[in-house]
Amino acid sequence: MSYWTESKAKCRSYIVFSDTLVMMANNFNSIPLETAITALRSILPLEAPADVLMSRFFREHPALGARDRAFVAELVFGVLRNLRSLDTACGKPTPRLLAIAWLVRLQGMNMRELAPYLRGPELDQIPEIKAFDLAAQPLAVQWDVPDWLAARMLTIYDAESATQLCTALRRSAPLDLRVNTLLAKRNELLAVLNEAGMAAIATPYSPVGIRLADKPALSQYKPFLAGHFEVQDEGSQLLAYLVAPRRGEMVVDFCAGSGGKTLALGALMQSTGRLYAFDVSEKRLARLKPRLKRSGLSNITPQLISSENDSRVKRLAGKIDRVLVDAPCSGLGTLRRNPDLKLRQNPDTVAELTVKQANILAAASKLVKPGGRLVYATCSLLPEENEDIVAAFLQANPRFHLNNAAEVLGEQQINLDTGDYLRLNPADHGTDGFFAAILEADA
Repeated sequence: MSYWTESKAKCRSYIVFSDTLVMMANNFNSIPLETAITALRSILPLEAPADVLMSRFFREHPALGARDRAFVAELVFGVLRNLRSLDTACGKPTPRLLAIAWLVRLQGMNMRELAPYLRGPELDQIPEIKAFDLAAQPLAVQWDVPDWLAARMLTIYDAESATQLCTALRRSAPLDLRVNTLLAKRNELLAVLNEAGMAAIATPYSPVGIRLADKPALSQYKPFLAGHFEVQDEGSQLLAYLVAPRRGEMVVDFCAGSGGKTLALGALMQSTGRLYAFDVSEKRLARLKPRLKRSGLSNITPQLISSENDSRVKRLAGKIDRVLVDAPCSGLGTLRRNPDLKLRQNPDTVAELTVKQANILAAASKLVKPGGRLVYATCSLLPEENEDIVAAFLQANPRFHLNNAAEVLGEQQINLDTGDYLRLNPADHGTDGFFAAILEADA
């Protein structure tokens, strides 16, 4: 199979699928295995992002109930998270055999439970798949990543840390919410969620974050429709606190996407001043509109631009107090949610992204007024997309200097010290992988 040489992708907004485990132990005869295999077969060529393909599959199968959809999504994304090891364990894998291997190795199903679903030689293959010794395999197979990424990890981390990180990246992410402080308070929303049986706790770092134990469907939940919260990873929430916008300022979210961070910034500004949400994708900005309507914010101006050098950008040169650049990236810090990215990225796509990142950061910096702040962020774990971009920028732009991220967070009573830069990962912080640098312009 050719899942280890892949096409271009970039960090993007993601759809959260419910992966609440189906209680298979009591319902083996009712799991929609054939449907899940059909979904996996349609997605594995990875001709588009897996979440997009999964959404398309569900639209094409509207008769699937919520429980069956949850099982299908869990199986598909479970296979993608563990594809390298499952691929190796199967020997001659097919989508069908990969699905069965996931049930055997990751969900603990036995021969008796699987027998109604097995065909011909599959009965003989199950014992071999179950007995596969993962610990005897190369680290890339153990970590379920391509060879190039395993080698890169070992240049960044020691073997133990890399193992812990890759293990964490292979797990499903929790469901984090950001409380919209314009309309709600965290303590009150926590009480409402827990009274509804959702097992909600406060996130350890973000002062407006809530983490749910499960992944309930929230799109028709009254507090969501009323704008009291948005779904947003805790690490993503913290980026707004690095920008730290003040009331009445002019702020730009330079790569706004569907606006999760834009809305967080607007809430910190208490809906005052002016906040521009720039993006090159009309489709992404269109997804901001209903979120903006729910939020109650009135200080946000979505703006479609053709590129980082658009005339709309140039008109704001030297006028902006705070700029956030959440740059297009490899997305390797989001593998818990987007496991297909490790299969769709390669050194060449990363190299192309670093050129784009440098160009976007350079263009965005021109907006910053003297004494203003520029925050560069990615959801990547690779230094070439992070520290290297910042170092080159500072060398080429002496009017900017690096500010300590831990100190800026500490000023806002957020106790999180990762040094000069914000560096988050799921193994150490329970968040997606994020990097951010605070660049201050001389007054």
